[in-house]
Amino acid sequence: MSTLSAPARSAPSKATTGKAAKPRTSGSWKRRLPLMPALLFTVAVTQLPFLLTVFYSFQSWNLVRPGSRHFVGFGNYLDVFTDSQFRGAMLNTVILTIVCVFFSLLLGLGFALLLDRKFLGRGVVRTLLITPFLILPAAGALLWKTTMFHPSFGLLHFVFGTDTDWLSAFPLASVMAQIVWQWTPFMMLLILAGLQSQPKEVLEAASVDGAGRVRTFTAITLPHLSRYLQLATLLGAIYIVNSFDAIFLMTQGGPGTASTNLPYYIYQRAFEGFDIGQSSAMGVIVVILTMIVATFALRLMFRTFAVSGGVK
Repeated sequence: MSTLSAPARSAPSKATTGKAAKPRTSGSWKRRLPLMPALLFTVAVTQLPFLLTVFYSFQSWNLVRPGSRHFVGFGNYLDVFTDSQFRGAMLNTVILTIVCVFFSLLLGLGFALLLDRKFLGRGVVRTLLITPFLILPAAGALLWKTTMFHPSFGLLHFVFGTDTDWLSAFPLASVMAQIVWQWTPFMMLLILAGLQSQPKEVLEAASVDGAGRVRTFTAITLPHLSRYLQLATLLGAIYIVNSFDAIFLMTQGGPGTASTNLPYYIYQRAFEGFDIGQSSAMGVIVVILTMIVATFALRLMFRTFAVSGGVK
């Protein structure tokens, strides 16, 4: 009898539980209350404009024709998906993002492996390699347009001795070169952080066991860097897919639409064509596609972190 009644006596009553939970709830609200202004500001700056964009995407509204605004439902979205220029801009965006992320990641890995070793003047070399990322994107685009790709005074004209107008002959490749130059330091810093977080004991043990540099890199260093490479790929893709400065200042999307990407095409429809409805629909589509890709990449990355951290 005494054995059966012991758990009943030890279990806390509902009143005791409620009294204990009350201070905990009030304490959590006291901690969260100072964050409310920042949360409200973030919602006002990001979510309200997006909701307004969604509302405009269901309207047929061109600023050139006053009084023509009316509700069209999903008509703007149907027009967007049947627009050949939109599909071409989307293809350019995908190509630009994949190529720039790949080469930025590859060059960043090479520079990070170089800076992970000790040599004379490493601090100066590190500063010089980081500098392109510290330059404003607009300034970097103008720098490449005037000093690299100019057909008469550019460095490429001096090196190759040709009068090729690189921005007209290779517009998308020229923009890619500038973006890769701009984002390689970012990739390098992330990968360098991963290299410097390697356990030195593991590397020393591999050296004692007779593993060479290539074997150590492929068997130990590269698996350790996988999470950093995935993070760099995700962040780089999110930023590069929204590239606007380089295209606007270097090629203006031309010749024709050869280097037009989605952000620049939306800018053209909104601020040059004054078509608020279709440009809003394009913006909503781009946001949804970006969220889908980012969600998939984040789940893959979190799964990698969980497996490497031993979380089931």
